[in-house]
Amino acid sequence: MEQRLATLIGNAVRAARQRLELTQADVAERVGIATEVYGRLERGHMLPSVRTLRKLCLVLSCSSDVLLGLSATAAITEDGAPQLAEDPPEYRERPEVRRLMRTVRKLDSPRLRLLGQVAHALER
Repeated sequence: MEQRLATLIGNAVRAARQRLELTQADVAERVGIATEVYGRLERGHMLPSVRTLRKLCLVLSCSSDVLLGLSATAAITEDGAPQLAEDPPEYRERPEVRRLMRTVRKLDSPRLRLLGQVAHALER
């Protein structure tokens, strides 16, 4: 039973992530878990905690009923993917921008200032 549930949740989160055009790293960062852990969840190798499941629902704009396989018809689209709500504006970034922002968030103040100067110079 647990393995079937883990596989069901994994397939649902993968479909929702791909529909939103997010990477595993994008979802992991927003949920607050390691990318490797998120990968194991997607492959059905582990079950998420209740807290993580809730965060997955919020990040992927998907109901828990869909992720748990409790809502088979109303929340599934024709192509078998979970029905998603509209993305929040901050999640509509291109994948390249999201990856760059993950890197930028790790910079210390002097390097962040330097990056700002480089970006300003590139705008010209």
